[in-house]
Amino acid sequence: MEEASADGADVASTVSAEQRRRLTMLVPMVSAYLRRARNDMPPVIRKVFEQAGLGARHGAVLGFVVSSGPASVSEVARQLGLGLTNASQLSGELTRAGLLQRRNDPADHRRTLLSAAPEYRAAFEEFLARRSAGLFRAMDRLTPEERHGFLAGMQAWVDEIEGEQGGA
Repeated sequence: MEEASADGADVASTVSAEQRRRLTMLVPMVSAYLRRARNDMPPVIRKVFEQAGLGARHGAVLGFVVSSGPASVSEVARQLGLGLTNASQLSGELTRAGLLQRRNDPADHRRTLLSAAPEYRAAFEEFLARRSAGLFRAMDRLTPEERHGFLAGMQAWVDEIEGEQGGA
């Protein structure tokens, strides 16, 4: 087992103390931004979320389905690091709220595909575009090499998060 320093970093880490300090300052800012998602939702979507008692985990499922196109519950579970039971429950609640629709996969009638309800799709796509715009502007300021590094870093972070969730 790796030994950890007082700031939580592995002693054998190649991340410098200054880099750890900067990351430790940035993570709460990103976290605060992500928590504001409900306030940034279009009123029509926010109203459904509030009336149905939906939360951030529902938003992640809806965001994935809207951005990926029709997806099976198992795809949602795999991509979001959820158990199949949780993904099924969340998608069921979104379906009952009217935000998602279920239909049989024409290629395999044993599979059910989830898609965004047409009456909410445009509003949620606009919400996702608005929430992503700052990230895209930030990426525009980076060199191609920095963009590659940023994406690699984000993927590595997601992999670590998924590993922590899988071990819980």
